[in-house]
Amino acid sequence: MTDPEPIPLCVDLDGTLVKLDTLHQALFLLLRRSPASIFHIPRWILKGKAHLKDQVMQRVALDATVLPYHAEFLAYLKQQHAAGRPLILATASNYRTAEAVAEHLGLFSETLSSSADTNLRHAQKLSAIQQRFERFGYAGNDTADFPIWDAADEVILVNPSRPAHAKYAAQATQVFIERRPLPRMFIKAMRCQQWLKNLLIFAPMFLAHKFGDLGTLTQAILAFFSFSFAASSIYILNDLFDLSADQHHPRKRNRPFAAGDLPISVGSLLIPLLFLLSLLFGMLLPPSFMLTLLAYYVLTTLYSWKLKQMAIVDVLCLAILYSMRIVAGSAATDTAASSWFIVFSIFLFLSLALVKRLAELREIQQGPAAEENYRERGYVVDDLPLLMAFGTASAYLAVFVFTTYLNSDKVVELYSRPELLWLFCPLLLYWTTRIWMLAWRGQLKDDPLAFAAKDLNTYVIGALGMAIILFAI
Repeated sequence: MTDPEPIPLCVDLDGTLVKLDTLHQALFLLLRRSPASIFHIPRWILKGKAHLKDQVMQRVALDATVLPYHAEFLAYLKQQHAAGRPLILATASNYRTAEAVAEHLGLFSETLSSSADTNLRHAQKLSAIQQRFERFGYAGNDTADFPIWDAADEVILVNPSRPAHAKYAAQATQVFIERRPLPRMFIKAMRCQQWLKNLLIFAPMFLAHKFGDLGTLTQAILAFFSFSFAASSIYILNDLFDLSADQHHPRKRNRPFAAGDLPISVGSLLIPLLFLLSLLFGMLLPPSFMLTLLAYYVLTTLYSWKLKQMAIVDVLCLAILYSMRIVAGSAATDTAASSWFIVFSIFLFLSLALVKRLAELREIQQGPAAEENYRERGYVVDDLPLLMAFGTASAYLAVFVFTTYLNSDKVVELYSRPELLWLFCPLLLYWTTRIWMLAWRGQLKDDPLAFAAKDLNTYVIGALGMAIILFAI
């Protein structure tokens, strides 16, 4: 007696085979490449979801080879395909995306997907499946799949929503769950480790020797959290704009949104919520701080949207953004920021921005040649010697500015033993030179400040520097 012919298995795409919504990713890619499209999207929506999808996918294409597939479920599909079971990709995604995924995986005998006129969702998808098959199995994840599961002969749940799991878990033949802890993903998406950069807000207070003033310290703490929430809002916006580029990156592909561990829609809500939280903290501080915060937010938004793709402009922008934290700290604590310190900061942070670009190019140089096309930056590997020259020059100019400050009258007003501050120069020269050497050797990955936060040498040098300043007072 022969085994019965296996029934076809229809597979949903968004949230099931792929752990994110491909339309949402395509929308952010479109906005990144063509900001003016934001004025067309409402008109496309009014003409229906199918029309919106078609218009978006006419303008951008997702790379099916790097989408975040559900690994365990994909392995199951490969097993079913090898056993001779017919697999059908049945998705509400536009046919361009569906066909790209089907071609890449080579598992599906056919695709059922949305066209310019039909959004293959809910009853439309069920009707399309039933027109092709009398009996079928279906793999999905959410409430939109309920009518299809009700008509299916086999139910498969893949990363199911709570309502889907509650209703169909008992009758499901297979349940695939691949999720990371949500609290951890939220913290990772907010990049709380990057809040260390906002410690610069405390610099004017510290250098003015006001660290014993409780009121000033409270204002600096409020400013720190205000800037931190604003920065997290922008980091999420940046990640959503960079989804497609990050999915080609060996490490950034594991970021929560690029990996599909957090829904893109959640990120879209977090952006304004975090910014609102930032404003609430900022309202407790002087108006000059709020103006600085708003200017910072506008500039970082422009940087995430376009400026980061423009060579030289991007690193100058980063240097200004770092220095704006010092200006914000000055405004929040009503403490004048020394012009010497601001100029020093601009040169130092310009150097660190350049070392970040050099580290990225080193990684491209050591990786597949094609990867350079997906980074969407204004630099090429041939720029490495130039970046090295510009960056080291900027670092040493920062040290030079510091030495000119030590020869000024201002230092005598603030320090009883200003000659001790000269000991700070070799520490700064060592730290910056070491950072550049590591970057040139390809031992520094991306962000030098993220590296410094985990680097023992940096903590030793920082402790020595703090000791020198305290003894010089």
